[in-house]
Amino acid sequence: MKRNLSRLISTVLALVMLFTVAGASAEASAILGGKIQYDTSKAINNGEDIEIEFWYWTGASELFKSVVNQYTAIHPNVKITLVENPYDDYWTKLPLALQGSNGPAIFNVHNSYHENLINYLAPYDIPVEDLEEDFVGVSAHVIDGKVYYTDYGMMTATMYYNKAMWSAAGLTEADIPATWDQFREVAKKLTIRDEKGDLIQAGFSFNGGAQGDVLGMQYQYGQNLFTEDGRVTFNNDAIKAVVQRMKDIYEVDGSGDYNFGNNSGDNFGQGMIAMYLGWGFMHGLFQALWPETEFGSFEIPTPTEDVPYAYHRYNGESTFGINKNAPADQQAVAQDIVRFFLANDQLQKEFVLANSIFPAKKSLANDSDILSVSSIAVLANHIDRYIWPGPMPSAVENNMKIALENIFYNGEDVEAALQNAEDACNEELASSEFVPVESSYAHADEAK
Repeated sequence: MKRNLSRLISTVLALVMLFTVAGASAEASAILGGKIQYDTSKAINNGEDIEIEFWYWTGASELFKSVVNQYTAIHPNVKITLVENPYDDYWTKLPLALQGSNGPAIFNVHNSYHENLINYLAPYDIPVEDLEEDFVGVSAHVIDGKVYYTDYGMMTATMYYNKAMWSAAGLTEADIPATWDQFREVAKKLTIRDEKGDLIQAGFSFNGGAQGDVLGMQYQYGQNLFTEDGRVTFNNDAIKAVVQRMKDIYEVDGSGDYNFGNNSGDNFGQGMIAMYLGWGFMHGLFQALWPETEFGSFEIPTPTEDVPYAYHRYNGESTFGINKNAPADQQAVAQDIVRFFLANDQLQKEFVLANSIFPAKKSLANDSDILSVSSIAVLANHIDRYIWPGPMPSAVENNMKIALENIFYNGEDVEAALQNAEDACNEELASSEFVPVESSYAHADEAK
């Protein structure tokens, strides 16, 4: 009698925990999700005990513990061992582990390592049309009619500004620039030099990561990053215009300097610069490392006040991978965890907020908690105008970085540097299986 009562109490507590986490009302059913649904009353592995491993890289332990705790509260017969690896080690160990049947049944994915992983992935057992109804950006991940992972959120760049510096310069929210010409004028007002002319406060800085600023900005001019045959294009009018503008902000306007700090993200947090173009994860980093720096965000300026072909590129934060070489019963559990994750708005919300990214799940697009994050909120009106070029090989950023260093620091001609980088990059891409997906962009027909 006591044993049965104990089991009853445990079951009730598990359900209470589930409904509380999912934000369900007292009248909620045991079904989570929209088109993709998860039935919390359905047993997994026939209710028999089973153990699996779930691998992820360092820095997200609380998120993955949350997934495991919520899932095992429903399915106590499933034991999930979380295995954490440093990021660099992860990409050495994971492909080796996936070659045999003893590797993890489920694991964290980053799309930049797509080529290393795709041959080990099992496709989701969720219809593509169901995924597309609940999530944006799915079409870019379809391979031969199947999806092996997709995005739970979209990370892109926004402009961060120091509120104290903004106020001290006599600027208000009405001065938020919409165009690059307006931005340059604001940057001048935010720049401070001493009596000798030495820079004390930069209005804007891109030192240490300019390739991230440039790659993606060409879309504002209707220029794709890749040609139809999958070759990269650097030496074009759009990228030359972007690079020249960056040179002019420093060399003509005097709003920054190539030698004023070597990492613009850190320098912004440290109070050296007033504006910084950074990706979404920087929001949380600023709060954690420099809590005394009060900042806001605004959307990337554009060449004109008209809506551009695209504001910038984004990179998707990927859903989990399933090991096709794992035993069938373990794969079944992994498929079930993926469905649970995709159907569960609360888990989706936890992952989105932890990474300061715009949710890919349509039901969360207007969530007030998510939109309270400034670097997310500024994307809401134009999120459909950010483009994913595909899981770009590292050769693209590496060669652009070299070109910009030669232009900014070595005085090399812009066109020559970009052409050299383009040639070197395409030589590397010739041995890659990378296929750009710019053609799947909703507004692809507007490209030049």
